[in-house]
Amino acid sequence: MSGAKNGRNGRHPLPEPAVVAEFLARHGVTADSRVVAYDDAGGLYAARLWWLARWIGFDRVALLDGGLPKWIAEGRAVSAEIPVARQAAPLAVNPNATGVLSAAEVLGRIGRREFALIDARAGERYRGEVEPMDPVAGHIPGAMNRFYKANLRPDLTFRPAAELRREFGELLGARSPEAVGHQCGSGITACANLFAMDYAGLRGSKLYAGSWSEWVADSSRPVAKGSG
Repeated sequence: MSGAKNGRNGRHPLPEPAVVAEFLARHGVTADSRVVAYDDAGGLYAARLWWLARWIGFDRVALLDGGLPKWIAEGRAVSAEIPVARQAAPLAVNPNATGVLSAAEVLGRIGRREFALIDARAGERYRGEVEPMDPVAGHIPGAMNRFYKANLRPDLTFRPAAELRREFGELLGARSPEAVGHQCGSGITACANLFAMDYAGLRGSKLYAGSWSEWVADSSRPVAKGSG
């Protein structure tokens, strides 16, 4: 779910599309499979897998709402057995180049009225009050903050699509979904906001995969602090 780090491309850089395809095929996924991704953390890791699969051109993927906690709470069966997957033929790879943003593209769009960058980190990290993971605190100038957990109910299921659509609409104003980029600390929880927009019918937003950890690896890139 992540590629090799080189000290300049963030904590969870994108893997090569062929590596994602090989991973899926190694676990038995074919072009006709239906993949359901889940986790125990409100979908943030599952959303990364969802996004990666769609990025390489595999669209038959969904999230299990509420993940493992809801599954268990409903009394459904669980198992400790580790299944043995059958290697499938390599999946065709058709990467969506328009679905990602580079650091240079983000830098070039800062200040443009039509562009919106949404930071999925907790408010205190966005404002630069604390930074537990990266060497510099703060946020990308012009980025707006929406903590990914704002998309969830207390039981970690997603809030109604209509509510999410209204709230993202209030945040974005007249901007189109295609003009929206998502980032976080390293490109993981950003996928949760991207999924929430897609779930709400606001499709076409992009991922800045390198996110804050890549951004601050180059000291020439601007940094902002505070609430705006």
